[in-house]
Amino acid sequence: MRIALGADHAGFELRDNIARVLADLGHDVEDMGAHTYDPQDDYPDFARLVATAVADGSVERGVLVCGSGVGASVAANKVVGVRAAMCHDTYSAHQGVEHDDMNVLCMGARVIGEELAREVVTSFLGAAFSGEERHVRRVAKIKAMESAQISTAP
Repeated sequence: MRIALGADHAGFELRDNIARVLADLGHDVEDMGAHTYDPQDDYPDFARLVATAVADGSVERGVLVCGSGVGASVAANKVVGVRAAMCHDTYSAHQGVEHDDMNVLCMGARVIGEELAREVVTSFLGAAFSGEERHVRRVAKIKAMESAQISTAP
């Protein structure tokens, strides 16, 4: 699977570890940075890069790391077609894909440890959307919300 990976300064170190996990699992990683540590960088910049790659189909899924995971999640969800969520446990990571067709995983480097992050990423990437009618219906409602927002934008 082709995965976009990005992190700001707070997630910089954990991003490197996650990149190794992704490679070990046999995934093709599109590294969106940060490529150097810069304490003045901003998570929305990396969230935009990862989310855009997911939305335009150049990658299948994305992984973002910031300090808490919250900011990256909020920013990524501003891109139409992205369903990003912050997950710090394996259940939410796979359930978000299975039920909600989540396509971007967000984690907080100041919240989650290296080993748990490995398990969460593995769970996220090992999951597939169930395709069950109730889940399809719910994701369709999310897409309709996005479409309505787009059509009313100035």
